Amino acid sequence: MTSKLFVLATSIVATSFSTFAGNYKVSAQLTEDEDGLTAYIINYDTKQKVDSTIVENGKAVFNGVLENPFFAQLIVDGDRYGSFIVEEGAVVVENRQGSGSVLNEKLNAYFNQFGKLQNEFRATTDNAKQKDIYDTYNTLQGVILDKNANNPIGLYMFLQQMYEMDKTQVEAALNKYPQFKSSVRVNNYIAALAQKELTSPGHKYLDFEVTHEGNTSKLSDYVKPGKITIVDFWASWCGPCMRQAIVLKEIYAEHKDKGLEIVGVAVWDEPHNTLEAIKSKELPWHNMLNAQTIPTDLYGISGIPCIIVIGADGTILSRDKQGDELKEDVRKALAGELK
Repeated sequence: MTSKLFVLATSIVATSFSTFAGNYKVSAQLTEDEDGLTAYIINYDTKQKVDSTIVENGKAVFNGVLENPFFAQLIVDGDRYGSFIVEEGAVVVENRQGSGSVLNEKLNAYFNQFGKLQNEFRATTDNAKQKDIYDTYNTLQGVILDKNANNPIGLYMFLQQMYEMDKTQVEAALNKYPQFKSSVRVNNYIAALAQKELTSPGHKYLDFEVTHEGNTSKLSDYVKPGKITIVDFWASWCGPCMRQAIVLKEIYAEHKDKGLEIVGVAVWDEPHNTLEAIKSKELPWHNMLNAQTIPTDLYGISGIPCIIVIGADGTILSRDKQGDELKEDVRKALAGELK
């Protein structure tokens, strides 16, 4: 219950809706430190580069023509600088969010409503009150989806619900909202559900290889027969990943002398940012760099961190556990109690 209230504002999506043509202008407020770098508008749903410009005087200004509004990310030198809706008119991107246009202002108003609920949730320890707030949150999300079913905000809300659904539930939801069937992210999630089933506990782990600076390595290079191995799929920009890194360091310190191995797999991240995080967090295990979407597609990973525990015979013993639950699964795996 808690996670959904704190995750909503962290993922942005995009797709196309009713066709129209219009001019857009996006002005992103940066700093002079970014001067000379190339800034990109990325369609979050398709991951395609839609527009680019050079940062000048601490600002990136884009002008163009679009057929349909879409959710986008601002990327500068490989780093994320905010999410917003590209639509007809002028959009200002500042402090990592968009404003000044119809849909962006509407979305900000919705986020303010969600923010109030999040604050109320944090302010109480009463389980009954938390449940009421959670129910109000879900109801509000559904109302917003219905009101915006034919614009990017509607798809945004649809995806927040979708990521908690199984395959049957997703299919039922798409029957109600068939306009979202064209979303790349929706279709990727459906494919991910199938891959997740193939890599759930009880199945053998699937090998993959990645290349960074001309060097190719495989997961099987680090998953040794006879060893219990934790595989951590993570990214430097992911707050929950950084929090679980602390947990993993505790687990490693306690069990490394018992033969426990850990390997990190950096996904959806720029290698230089990964290396900075490894150094700042003092991660003592090997990390595979620049894996991007190779392992996440293979393992059906829709969100990170995704932590997998692999047994001595290569069987996946645990998946998607964190904190104390992860610690307990590792203890059981080392004791031979987790099959």
